[in-house]
Amino acid sequence: MSIGHTLLALLESGPRHGYDLKRAFDARFGHDRPLHYGQVYATMSRLLKNGLVEVDGIEHGDGPERKRYAITDAGITDVGRWLAEPEKPEPYLQSVLYTKVVVALLTGRDADSLLDTQRAEHLRLMRELTRRKVSGDLADQLICDHALFHLEADLRWLEITAARLDQLAAAVRP
Repeated sequence: MSIGHTLLALLESGPRHGYDLKRAFDARFGHDRPLHYGQVYATMSRLLKNGLVEVDGIEHGDGPERKRYAITDAGITDVGRWLAEPEKPEPYLQSVLYTKVVVALLTGRDADSLLDTQRAEHLRLMRELTRRKVSGDLADQLICDHALFHLEADLRWLEITAARLDQLAAAVRP
């Protein structure tokens, strides 16, 4: 996720302080990984330096100064460009799991057991995500669906690999 672009987009509704941006980000996108304040302010500093935001005001109080940021025309253009660009699909051609299966075969370890253990872990996570999806709001449901579909693809791969394990062992062993 592009945190900078997401923060810029949140500013399109009007100027905000860093604290407000963090709160808005976390409410919509940070369910599993909330932003740290330092990350927000470092990102805003970079966006300011690049001319994508400007300081709309500074409030003085008992604590540190509170800068209110506003998106610039260049920032709006940048968000539009980001939204128009398709995300690169992840082909997962360098899978750690595949590497573990091959290493198990190369070293004479039990690759079937490795696949069974991984299958059990995938199913455990799928049950957890399904519970979260049932009790969650629409955002949680969509996020969980995305994760569940990827886990289902992984499970299909685990089944195909288990069925071809003898062939793979013959191909990778010297």
